[in-house]
Amino acid sequence: MELLKSSSILFILLNPFLISIYLIRLIRELSLKEFMKVMIRAHVISGAVFIVFAITGEGIFENIFNVRFGAFLIFGGIIFLWIGVQSVFTGKVLLIETNGDPEHIAGAIAMPFMIAPGTISASVLIGSSLPASKAAIAIAVAISLSLVSIIVFKLIHDPLKKRHERLLNRYVEVVGRVVALFTGTYAVDMIFRGVVLLWSK
Repeated sequence: MELLKSSSILFILLNPFLISIYLIRLIRELSLKEFMKVMIRAHVISGAVFIVFAITGEGIFENIFNVRFGAFLIFGGIIFLWIGVQSVFTGKVLLIETNGDPEHIAGAIAMPFMIAPGTISASVLIGSSLPASKAAIAIAVAISLSLVSIIVFKLIHDPLKKRHERLLNRYVEVVGRVVALFTGTYAVDMIFRGVVLLWSK
């Protein structure tokens, strides 16, 4: 039960629908084979990072990076706030170029869209509530579900693109602005939590 709960929390924070909106240009321009290759690589990178944080816990920040976890939350919140503000005013949520090798595109997807302060915090929480082996399984389940969801979105998008391109573009722009509101709100909350953590220590 705890394993499923942990997987669901990470999956919700990954939010494959939100990621799909951010990656809409990749979904439009890459073939299914190329897109799957990029997304598999991005999810493998993210999963490996999440497992490392789950095993090492919050101490990795102070013991290895010599920074406090609250500072990490504040910096991550500022990044997401910048993304949210830009997206609200422009309606464009994509920050990733499609040019370049799949390895480079995958890295840009993994950070900051998947490997973010929220998902890293969830990984630390999973590691504190489950043994290392079960924590790795929980993360693998969440990553796999996210990957499948995004690929399904690509499969649905491609036929609709040919028939209703203008309507689809308008839909993506509107949803992008709405998503940006939540991104900015979440960013402010992250900054606030980071300040509270720093203040309390």
